[in-house]
Amino acid sequence: MEPTPSSLAAAAKKVIDECLGVKPGEVVTILTDSENDERRRIARSFWEAAREKGAEPILVEMLPRKTSGEEPPFTIAALMALSDVLLCPTTKSLSHTKARLNASSRHVRIATLPGITEKMALRCLTADYTEIAKRSEAVAGVLRSGAKIRITSAKGTDLWVERGDRNAFADTGLLQQPGAIGNLPAGEAFFAPIEGTAEGEIVFDGSIADIGKLAEPVRLTVKNGMAQVTSDNEPAKKLKQQLSAKGPEAYNIAEVGIGTNHQAQIDGDTLEDEKVLGTVHIALGNNSGMGGKVSVGIHLDGVIRSATLYVDDRILLENGILKI
Repeated sequence: MEPTPSSLAAAAKKVIDECLGVKPGEVVTILTDSENDERRRIARSFWEAAREKGAEPILVEMLPRKTSGEEPPFTIAALMALSDVLLCPTTKSLSHTKARLNASSRHVRIATLPGITEKMALRCLTADYTEIAKRSEAVAGVLRSGAKIRITSAKGTDLWVERGDRNAFADTGLLQQPGAIGNLPAGEAFFAPIEGTAEGEIVFDGSIADIGKLAEPVRLTVKNGMAQVTSDNEPAKKLKQQLSAKGPEAYNIAEVGIGTNHQAQIDGDTLEDEKVLGTVHIALGNNSGMGGKVSVGIHLDGVIRSATLYVDDRILLENGILKI
């Protein structure tokens, strides 16, 4: 069943009213980049919801970026920084860009929605974000309680990373404070591991950003915080191609996250896939926007199903089931 304009409008209204708390008179920029009519309809629904709220909505379309983390044009970056609220239903993610960091430094409230689809919007944007926020904060709290993290899975993942004293963040979907930044759909807790500390094996068996849902796993070997793609299947070749185009720092283990959204499903779009309750995702590349030291024009997440995650000696996640 295709989404109706009224149902999409209801999802957009929830985002404008509850997630971002838009106020009358605020400048709300909706930035999209797709020639896909579906994403244009989503962007337009945000514009309509912001107008109904009495805000000053601006709808702008740029050319798609080649990879997630690639910078937008200068004029777009300037517009982002001059907004009160920014929504980015784009093809590639702008979360890990200097333009987004600059907008955040100017206290813009930002929701990024890379790869959003109408089905995803209706399935996940209508979730109870109060419940998701409580779960995300609880998971982030456990991550903050320890320094060493181990992730394992039946498919062969066995990775150690160190959080050290870096913060673990909760992506709650409630973005009403000045400078708030998060994905929508929301629902994860995450941190940037200390560079150079990650060691072991990663087996992605859910999906990989900009590649999609995986029919066969992709294995990576990690030494001194840097990954090497060791599988030789088609998705592995695509991953290598995207990472190698951005240079050695693209192979940095940039993020570890746990999904906390009970309405999300693995469907091939990383925006939703990494939020699936009980999954673990690991990102490669840029981590400068989450307290790390690597600034490179790419940030790609891979999803691991049914993982087990230890925080020091405590089991936070066991075979995909949260233990809190």
